[in-house]
Amino acid sequence: MLDASWCRAREEAFEACWACGARFVRVETGTDTADPPSSVKGSLSSSELYSAEGLRWTLLASLVALGMIFARSSCASEDYAVCSTDGKIYTVDAAHPHVQCLVVRDNIIADVGDLADVKARWHKYHTGRNFAGFQLPYPLGFWQPSLNVSIIEPNSIVVPGLTDAHAHVLQYGAAMNLDLAGCKSKQEVLQRLVNHVKSHQPILSDPSRWIIGMGWDQNLWSDPHYPHATQDDFDLEPLLRGRRIYLDRVDVHAAWVSNRVLQLMGDLPEEVDGGVIIRDASRKPTGIFVDNAMALIPVPAPTRTQLLEYFDRTVKDAHAVGLTSIHDAATEPYMIEFYQDRPCLKLRLYLMGNMESNEYWGNKIPRLIDYGVGGRLNLRSVKLFTDGALGSYGAALLEPYSDNLSTSGIMRVQPQTLLTLVKQFWADGWQVNIHCIGDRANQVVLDIFEHVLSDVEHGNATDRRPRIEHAQIMTLEDLQRIGRLGVIPSVQPTHATSDMWYAEQRLGPERIKGAYGYQTMIQASKTGILPLGSDFPVEGINPLLGFYAAVSRLSPSGTSPHGSQGWYPSERLKRAQALKGMTLDAAYASFAEEHLGSLSIGKKADFVVLDRDIMTVPVSEILDTRVTATVIDGEVVYGNL
Repeated sequence: MLDASWCRAREEAFEACWACGARFVRVETGTDTADPPSSVKGSLSSSELYSAEGLRWTLLASLVALGMIFARSSCASEDYAVCSTDGKIYTVDAAHPHVQCLVVRDNIIADVGDLADVKARWHKYHTGRNFAGFQLPYPLGFWQPSLNVSIIEPNSIVVPGLTDAHAHVLQYGAAMNLDLAGCKSKQEVLQRLVNHVKSHQPILSDPSRWIIGMGWDQNLWSDPHYPHATQDDFDLEPLLRGRRIYLDRVDVHAAWVSNRVLQLMGDLPEEVDGGVIIRDASRKPTGIFVDNAMALIPVPAPTRTQLLEYFDRTVKDAHAVGLTSIHDAATEPYMIEFYQDRPCLKLRLYLMGNMESNEYWGNKIPRLIDYGVGGRLNLRSVKLFTDGALGSYGAALLEPYSDNLSTSGIMRVQPQTLLTLVKQFWADGWQVNIHCIGDRANQVVLDIFEHVLSDVEHGNATDRRPRIEHAQIMTLEDLQRIGRLGVIPSVQPTHATSDMWYAEQRLGPERIKGAYGYQTMIQASKTGILPLGSDFPVEGINPLLGFYAAVSRLSPSGTSPHGSQGWYPSERLKRAQALKGMTLDAAYASFAEEHLGSLSIGKKADFVVLDRDIMTVPVSEILDTRVTATVIDGEVVYGNL
């Protein structure tokens, strides 16, 4: 609709053009003055005014007027280009792996290429829109809109928005509230708890409040045995005595609770299917609960206010490290409801629905496809569990642990029950993603997937994209089978470098050959798909920690049990493979490769600017890299361009 502002623009433009027209005519006729528009007609004879030359300039002046009208009546272009003079925009697009510029229009990548080429195509596009294909002659085209161009710093690069293919969004925010990661002793854990109580007045003044934390790892202590709640732990600290304390182990497959919590729980079952209550020599619970036994602990659910605090913390930290998408691995119904109530999400979330039940629950959670503003919320997959974790002796192994012959780990669900569940979820159209750490768990799940995929009516792996989350320890035969079946292994490179200090002790020299075999998985795969994640807050949220671990197999300090070349260096990924794993492969694993994962024309404008070239700098410098801008849907959500 044309409004008053359009009319004012038209009047101003014609006034300006008549001034130009009068001047042009007078130049043609030898007159060296230019009267205002009201005197044009009176100061020129009919022959002068309507001479061929005068008509030509009058028409040209009219075009100027039209140009000004279109320029004034339309909004200034919000399109922009981001360019690297060194051509260091890594697109993860095989057709154009490196480009100098990308152009963003609305929330889409509209063009890629050299600066001169994208500017020419951009001007042609806008000329076609504003002037029906007509280009104003030089120098009158200056009224046309121009493309905003941002040049990144010489050493910087642009990569597609980074995805964490396996993480826990709300749990991360909660863990940061009381973070116990890296504690080198039980005493350090207790000291952090004391400091937490002292610094939180509501907890300090109310002993009935729960203290909830996460991140302890007994494998880092000089005495790597589990702690004991009733003998020498919490109650020895006066400020902690009698308080309700719940602490998740770093892998969230074991919990350590205080004596007060044990008192609240009362009598406990002798056995827990798929879990363990750790007991002392007199059969008294020690306060350590593993896997399914953790469900017995009456820890209170987070409030709505707490969920919002947790989510905001995760979003803030994710943006700062270049994450634009996260696969939330085990989203419970109350979490799904929380996300649904936030239609303007500041991150892309791919949810894996989860309920703790061996009965089919696929009809109890919603399916969400491109939900909310920008279509940033998706729920079309489920997360199931088979076993626990290696660090807590819960990973289900085919043979006993090499350093604990009394156990082969924990199967949290029986194979036949799991088969029934998978078939039901599969028939109902869900993508099925299953947690597997140990070689027994992986073998059981591959048997199930092979059985389901053998029925042509169930569809193929390309259409259904079943995933094994972690795929950590496999027999050499199953490393080949997962690729042959087309099942997607979703792995976390930092698990390898965190576990490498004790994994061989747990598994022995032969079994370790099938563990953390990332390069072997890619080579065995028909598609070469290997999505990478972190499992944060189990590991750090920075995706470059995973990139570094994948390409180096070293700890952040540059060490490994095998020296500076890395732990089992033949399993290192190439840098291009690692970048693809946290961009395009992660998009494929969430059915989003047509819209995300690479800087290709027509895809979402999600990208990250890094202050150095992680694809070429020495490995030792990768972790010094900083994010200078994170962009989602073309909008800068962190830093600046």
